[in-house]
Amino acid sequence: MSIQIAVRLPDDLVAEVDAIVRSGQEPSRASIVEAALRNELRRRAWAGEVEILAASGADYDDLEGMHEFAHRTSDPLD
Repeated sequence: MSIQIAVRLPDDLVAEVDAIVRSGQEPSRASIVEAALRNELRRRAWAGEVEILAASGADYDDLEGMHEFAHRTSDPLD
């Protein structure tokens, strides 16, 4: 099941999305927006997990740098 929503996006962002669709890299605007939302939700979940690990005070040498990575991987267009 899916629900249709309407969002307003800047013209330049829509132009980039349309160029991707025209190039054949993605089938539709919706597929790009869905992928972007899934990636953002996944990033937020990972960032939350990193915060929990960092707050525990335990020493996780194998996870060194994950906190910075999780915050650095946000949308570079912001």
